[in-house]
Amino acid sequence: MHLLTVRSLTVRYGGATAVRGIDLDVAEGSVTGILGANGAGKTSALMGIMRAVPRVTGAMTIAGDDFSAAHTRGVVEAGVSLCPQNRRLFASMTIEENLLLGAQRTPRAVVRARLDEAYDRTPWLATRRREAAGRLSGGQQQLVAIGRALMSAPRLLMLDEPSSGLSPVAVIEVRELLERICASGLTVLLVEQNTHLVQALCTSVYVLSEGRVVGHDTVENLVANDLLSDAYLG
Repeated sequence: MHLLTVRSLTVRYGGATAVRGIDLDVAEGSVTGILGANGAGKTSALMGIMRAVPRVTGAMTIAGDDFSAAHTRGVVEAGVSLCPQNRRLFASMTIEENLLLGAQRTPRAVVRARLDEAYDRTPWLATRRREAAGRLSGGQQQLVAIGRALMSAPRLLMLDEPSSGLSPVAVIEVRELLERICASGLTVLLVEQNTHLVQALCTSVYVLSEGRVVGHDTVENLVANDLLSDAYLG
């Protein structure tokens, strides 16, 4: 069963078209990757699904429910959450305050339970919860950003290059957290340049080029395809 279905998604910025009528299917409980060179339209595709850019067309459903016309808040309420590229934490706010931003309009008792889940998932967050997020390393900030995206209890978690700019040690920490999240059965759509991470986590992969889907297959078949493997997996 497909949890997310996207049809003819187009994203425009002024006179430029970043995403050109792409179709995506993300199976429930799967981890689906999106690969492509810089400028291929990967981030724009996620932003289009979130309705976080002004000029978006196409049809989108989650578990069969259409959210094509929803504003960003409605997309979140439908069960979609995005962990954006470059983390985008509020540096002067505490770790806990940043986490709470992911659970707006949520009953207080539920928020407390979700905070407890975040602290169980990443225990050091609890001991440093009153510390300003700006004092954390890049890897630590990424773990907070992922935790914030999970505070809405999404049905679909979208991640935009979670390993970008991180040290090798931090990438391992992020990978370990994502492995636990994926093992829980949460559906994930992952945009990532780190092809080792894609191969480790994803079951299937879409390849974008110039705003179009130019390949879609299992990770195993993608690796076996010399043309796509050389171009996108190295």
